[in-house]
Amino acid sequence: MLLTTAPDTLPRTTGAEILNLLLPHHRTTGRPPTGQARVPAEAFPRQLRRITDFVREGAPVAFTLPAFPCKSPNPAKTLGHLPDMGERLSLGFLDTLCRDIEKIYPPGAHVVICSDGHVFGDLIGVPDDHIDAYADELRALIRQSDLSHLSVFDLRDVLGDLPHDTKRAHVHDRHAPTLEALRAEVRTDAPTLALYRGITRFLVEDTAEFTGTRSALQRECRRRAYGVIQRSRAWGALIADQHPRAVRLSIHPQPVGAPKFGIRLLDAPDAWTTPWHSAALRELDGTWTLVPRARARRLGRLVHRDGRPSHFER
Repeated sequence: MLLTTAPDTLPRTTGAEILNLLLPHHRTTGRPPTGQARVPAEAFPRQLRRITDFVREGAPVAFTLPAFPCKSPNPAKTLGHLPDMGERLSLGFLDTLCRDIEKIYPPGAHVVICSDGHVFGDLIGVPDDHIDAYADELRALIRQSDLSHLSVFDLRDVLGDLPHDTKRAHVHDRHAPTLEALRAEVRTDAPTLALYRGITRFLVEDTAEFTGTRSALQRECRRRAYGVIQRSRAWGALIADQHPRAVRLSIHPQPVGAPKFGIRLLDAPDAWTTPWHSAALRELDGTWTLVPRARARRLGRLVHRDGRPSHFER
């Protein structure tokens, strides 16, 4: 009897192998019990299905990652408003991940970094010219470092040179959830509540020159946190329109099997820490971690690169 292989078996097997390269870097909302095996690729059916579709066509796997918006305005956290070693290392990690995929799947992969600083810059207190400079430097880093598997996408690619406030209003009006719907979700959905609390905490930490009381600041930041989530959701919807087939990555922790795959860019003591909220610290053994600038300064010495502060070393 002639045995045949199901036509989808090979693409799905290759898709699982590709997804297995991402799993060690999964940024999730929980940890498996000690001794428990790593979650298998099959626990991520949405991502596995999309990756398999690319493999079936012999096309490069496309990932979208809303991230790298701008530096935190808090000088106790970052070295300035331009990318530094934290971004350099994170971009290198993403490009290396794509190169590793290419080793097992020759068409390879590509990550579109969806830089979202302008989407909510007015809510987080970062000037639009700083956001433009940050995104331009990201593109320069990618070009100079020959990170050929990466590209940057931002509001300029969709709405050109319209005023920034006009761009924000356009995205919000067409894609953002209503405030009432979002408030209801925060009350009933644990991951959304965790996101809301995390963003509120960041806004409190990053707000400078607030003249009111601490409780007034917290109320203000809770209000702005809803706006940040609304705009982030709107940006996600726009990305889905522009890149409808891509596998959606996220820098926020995501449950196993969620529509978005949370990915950790660099080691950090807090699951919410990113290169744009911190400084890079090189340990004595050569490894890197992300910590607030104030703490990094206590632990190591500042290193400059190309005439700018870059990172700290023990």
